This record gives sequence, C-alpha cells and structure tokens, in this order.
Amino acid sequence: MSAGQGSTGNVIAAVCSFFIPGLGQLVQGRLLKAIVMFVLAAVLWWFLLGWIVHLWSILDAALYKPAS
Repeated sequence: MSAGQGSTGNVIAAVCSFFIPGLGQLVQGRLLKAIVMFVLAAVLWWFLLGWIVHLWSILDAALYKPAS
C-alpha cells in the first residue's frame, strides 16, 4: 500500500497540523520537520505571521509522499 497525496494517513496528518503546526509531520514520523514547523510557527505568531507557517504545515502534511 502506498501512502501518498489524498491517503487516509495524509488526511489525518493534515487535520493534526490544523490544530497544532508540526503535529501532522510528527504523526508521519518526520521529527525534524515537525520541530521546525512548530518552532517557526510559535516564533512567527509573535509577529502575526504564524498563520503562514500554520497553513504550510497543513499543506505539507496533506501533500507528503514518502520516498519509495
């Protein structure tokens, strides 16, 4: 079974990232990317730009294709 764009796993990951930036990447097993997304969103929310990283996190989780 290949997990790609539109797969159930990616949908769940995108929903997770909707609530907490980086959580979807963590669910997908991408620890470093999860930390970067979370920290970047947290820092940028102080400047009211965190929503950009938040949306990026959701899209990244939804469109993720693991290397075959």
